[in-house]
Amino acid sequence: MDIKTASSLHRLRLVSGPEAVSFLLLLVCSVLKRTTEFNAVPVMGAIHGVLFILYVLFWLDAWNRTKWDLKTAVVFFVLSVLPFGGFFADRKLKRAADDALIASRARREGKVNTA
Repeated sequence: MDIKTASSLHRLRLVSGPEAVSFLLLLVCSVLKRTTEFNAVPVMGAIHGVLFILYVLFWLDAWNRTKWDLKTAVVFFVLSVLPFGGFFADRKLKRAADDALIASRARREGKVNTA
């Protein structure tokens, strides 16, 4: 994995957590708006909107650089629109990054450990 691909996956990982948190906060704010006088939906909506757009842009970049198959790309997009999905995306991306790092080190050292 080259540095640009690793960077695009890292950016996607960095935005997936905050995007998931903002989505959950927006849901809470929506409930509070309907049940109380508290209305933070415009603010949280704007924050979530910006983070969601960043997630989609970084997702497109990662898809382009990693050459994911359609199924993998769709899974990461669907995770962006599900509550708690960003946390799962972060975990899957971390696992993929760790696997790529291990494979890179094995290639560099000329060893392949199957265990």
